[in-house]
Amino acid sequence: MKKNITISLVVITLINILCNTLTAQEKKAPIDRKWWKEAVVYQIYPRSFKDSDGDGVGDLKGIISKLDYLKSLGVDIIWLNPIYSSPNADNGYDISDYQNIMKEFGTMQDFDALLKGMHQRGIKLVMDLVVNHSSDEHKWFQESRKSRDNPYRDYYHWWPAEKGKPAFRPGAFEADGSGWRYDKTTDSYYLHYFNFKQPDLNWENPKVRQEIYSMMRWWLDKGIDGFRMDVIPFISKDPNFPVITQAELDKNYHGRWDVYMGSGPHLHEYLQEMNREVLSKYDCMSLAEGAGMLTSTALNFVDADRKELNMGYHFEGTNLGYVPGYFKKAGPYSLVDFKKIYSDWDAVYQTKGWGTIYLGNHDQPRMATRWGNDSPEFHDYSSKLLTTFLLSMRGTPYYYNGDEIGMVNAKFDKIEDYRDIEVFAEYEKVKNAGGDLKQFIEDQKTGGARDNGRTPFQWNSSTNGGFTTGTPWLKVNDNHTTLNAEAQDKDLNSVLNYFRKMVKLRKNNLVLVYGKYTLLDKDNPNVYAYTRELDGKKVLVLLNFSDKNASANTGINISKAKVLINNYAAPSKTGELRPYEAILYQL
Repeated sequence: MKKNITISLVVITLINILCNTLTAQEKKAPIDRKWWKEAVVYQIYPRSFKDSDGDGVGDLKGIISKLDYLKSLGVDIIWLNPIYSSPNADNGYDISDYQNIMKEFGTMQDFDALLKGMHQRGIKLVMDLVVNHSSDEHKWFQESRKSRDNPYRDYYHWWPAEKGKPAFRPGAFEADGSGWRYDKTTDSYYLHYFNFKQPDLNWENPKVRQEIYSMMRWWLDKGIDGFRMDVIPFISKDPNFPVITQAELDKNYHGRWDVYMGSGPHLHEYLQEMNREVLSKYDCMSLAEGAGMLTSTALNFVDADRKELNMGYHFEGTNLGYVPGYFKKAGPYSLVDFKKIYSDWDAVYQTKGWGTIYLGNHDQPRMATRWGNDSPEFHDYSSKLLTTFLLSMRGTPYYYNGDEIGMVNAKFDKIEDYRDIEVFAEYEKVKNAGGDLKQFIEDQKTGGARDNGRTPFQWNSSTNGGFTTGTPWLKVNDNHTTLNAEAQDKDLNSVLNYFRKMVKLRKNNLVLVYGKYTLLDKDNPNVYAYTRELDGKKVLVLLNFSDKNASANTGINISKAKVLINNYAAPSKTGELRPYEAILYQL
């Protein structure tokens, strides 16, 4: 009897252990692995990447000629800026035909060859979707402006002049700041949140939405792998266009017009409809350019249960350090604030949705200048540090072409050297106000002029950096003779080869993709320290964002830790981080 009782107790104990184990496993949510979460996205600005025919403008054949280079980087997805037919008022973001290719870039046959070449190399292609607005040369708008009873009239937002001037809405690329343009043909105003040649489409019209969905399916059926959606939060408008007071902006929209514009009454209905009719039918990636997106609203776009989009990217990080009251005048930024922004955004996606991480793109200055240190002494170290940050954070990293070799701002001295309508509009505002034009140009050297990120790619030390045999559409940075891909490819310690190593490290360590993020020593003004943890693996990331020696109080013993990567020849033996030093330890 005693023996039977003992056996029974053993069995009960084993059952309890098994149940507790199962409970623990059940509580531990499995990783929801997706290809677009594990990918490194590389953005190509086609106008500035590689010119194949000597006309000074990059093109599709130029990209095709560099496919093996792209493969060598280890990246998984190419995000291609607009290549559709366009009169180029805003470098392709004013589209006149969504299902054709801009002549400067090539033909649809060239596109097909590009897509095939990428897929053969295991690289996916994501297109830019620009459907908040079209070009004023699109056939829809050409018809829309002919008469008030034209069948295409309601494809855009019109306001009859007899009702008086419509309530103010911002026009980002206009010297007067207005988003309304008077058109005498029908004695009406039309809405344009950007340049007057970019009239806003009327998403309240179901015919417009169906036209857009049909176009999206056409590209996806062609074989592309998804869309980056330009200013997609702006698509829904209140067609009554009520007066919006500053008090209302301050109360409901944090004083920001972009938050107001990204809070239209039917925005999420439209995105859910888009998902239902298009996105859900393909294994595709969908990324929102999250203009106006806040930590409190981000999950409305990317919570999988809502069936809208996969990812969005915010502007809070890249807006840090700009001086209020000036056009993107960059002052010094606080690393403590920088850490808080990225930590707060990581917290948004702890249990739902998925985030992104980026420091540069076609709308930003070069990250080496803006966030690092582009002086000869610290350029390489800080460029590698920024790469380490981007590729060791949770969320899909987006990397802009040229940043992998540490390209820097062109720092033009004259307004005539610029080509961007945004900087022209802001220059005119300063001029009209009697402001300091010389100081404005000086501010653009490190600040926000978009052309800083759009100068042609520096392939080699030859004339025009190997970008073109002709006259480049935008001046090539003078430093191409020493800073170029060809030279760095041969140098094992180059910024380029460090990028390749860091991409490989991320791919081989899922802890850097899905691992829990924990900020350490948050008030340290010089060092960004954090850990990533997954399935018993733990990685410590130490990043010295300063030009002097610094240390972090992490409370972690690294004496037996393994160095996974370091942007100096070897880690410091003193325990202090050298200027712009970046180290990853496996604990």
